[in-house]
Amino acid sequence: MTWAHDVAGNAVATAVFDGVTDHLVIESRASVELTSPAWPVFTIAASAAQYPFVYTADEWTDLGALTVPQYPDPDGRLSLWVEGFVMARPTDTLSLLKDISNGVFTQISYQSRDTEGTQSPIETLDRRWGSCRDLAVLLAEAARTLGLGSRIVSGYLSDAEECLLGFAGSGSTHAWVEIFVPGAGWIAFDPTNRSFGSRNLIPLAVARNIAQVTPVAGNFVGTNVDLLSMEVLVRVESASAQDNSLLVQGGEADIALV
Repeated sequence: MTWAHDVAGNAVATAVFDGVTDHLVIESRASVELTSPAWPVFTIAASAAQYPFVYTADEWTDLGALTVPQYPDPDGRLSLWVEGFVMARPTDTLSLLKDISNGVFTQISYQSRDTEGTQSPIETLDRRWGSCRDLAVLLAEAARTLGLGSRIVSGYLSDAEECLLGFAGSGSTHAWVEIFVPGAGWIAFDPTNRSFGSRNLIPLAVARNIAQVTPVAGNFVGTNVDLLSMEVLVRVESASAQDNSLLVQGGEADIALV
């Protein structure tokens, strides 16, 4: 097994196997301390307090493709949808971003989907439903149509009260968006749960495109009668009753080839 970092700084492990096996188990353990406040206050730079604003030359260079829409919108439908949230120019930047994220929540119904792939923003607007990753892609693209840098985040949704959307057991995998605002930096928005800030979010990887944060990817060599099945188990326990830290006792994917 070799470790490296991708272009976004995510740690990536590559495993190559010499022999033959009938199963593969990937187990990960981590201790996580949650310190984000329930009601965050972001110190936004005066130059970016109102939208539209202009990134500095260095920010433009470093953000690069994160400010460019990744999906075609030939008829401008996404742009028109986003403009419906811009009540005036100038307008308060943080309020605008909250309105767009809330708009995704109120206009798009959440539906869990285990099938491969992600809907395009236009597909999500047409269907009016989507999974957490579909909603995240829609919000990220909406921010990019306004010229703002945004990235997709993949990780866990921590929900001790089991009341949030996208929750399917303690430590459920989840997807959300971070938008770059000068002064405040990367601000997390979870359109699935109409929230902002990182209180219930445990990030594992960030990327420009949702396809770049797939937790496990690879291939196997077998026969056309092999049965591929997968079981994923995530168990979260409180490390201490006196603090907010969580101990991820097991994140195990058991892929059995029968």
